[in-house]
Amino acid sequence: MRSVVWSLMTVAAVALTGCSNSSNPSSSTATDGTAATAPATTPTSVSGTVTLRGDIKPSDQDKLEISLIDVTSQGSAPLATKTIAPATTFPQPFELDFSAANVVPNDLYIVQATLTDGDRHYTMPLQAPVLTQGHPTASVAVELAPEQTPGEKMLVAFQNVQRQIGGMKRSTGTKLEPNASRAWQVFRDGSEVKFIRELVDYGDKGFTSTDYAYKNGKPWVVQQQKKSSSTARASSVDTAGWGDDGSLVLKTHDASGNTQALSDSDAANLQQQASDILNMTTGGKGK
Repeated sequence: MRSVVWSLMTVAAVALTGCSNSSNPSSSTATDGTAATAPATTPTSVSGTVTLRGDIKPSDQDKLEISLIDVTSQGSAPLATKTIAPATTFPQPFELDFSAANVVPNDLYIVQATLTDGDRHYTMPLQAPVLTQGHPTASVAVELAPEQTPGEKMLVAFQNVQRQIGGMKRSTGTKLEPNASRAWQVFRDGSEVKFIRELVDYGDKGFTSTDYAYKNGKPWVVQQQKKSSSTARASSVDTAGWGDDGSLVLKTHDASGNTQALSDSDAANLQQQASDILNMTTGGKGK
């Protein structure tokens, strides 16, 4: 009798086990006897937000370009690209759609973004890896920071020369004119004129203090302060600079705390002044 009872219990247990396995459709058994899982779905889009570092307000002429790049396969075409113009509102959301068939699982992908606003360019200080190798596909944070414009780089280089004139060979001169009195200092590095500082007193018509910097005997950067007198604060500061090809790269007019673009005619006037004083102080030799 006891062996009959145990036999019935064993049959019931086996039956229950079979029912339990058949009621779970999500599990399956591989050919080697191990449990198999369904393959993960490859994403077909990457989304996130672009922000700007600092208190920056782009103009209505700016252009934001966002791309999904395979950095492992350098030189390959982006998986996706989007252009937003103008992009005047930040943070700026984005979504890049692509074909899953083009994704190489072991490659490294990044979101690459650039903002162009006239001469100003904004780039990413840090990369934003996405999509593969455990990196996100959503809520991707992209930050852009402004780069120096060519004019700003030139101004920094000019200011560096200003700080170095104390170590250069110096000569001085003066000239009395009917409506003005001039005084200047010429600074040379070897035999080459690198810098001239000129003070011009126009009497009741004002005073100017002008720094002229030169490269290869040609005007490079000119910065002129206009004052009511020699001891007064500058009412305006005009700065102009030219590239190696003679193109106008730096042109600013600062007055009353506001900065505007210096007109081409005013920049040309400063360039002529630079040439004139170089000829005057060097006897036309330019050095």
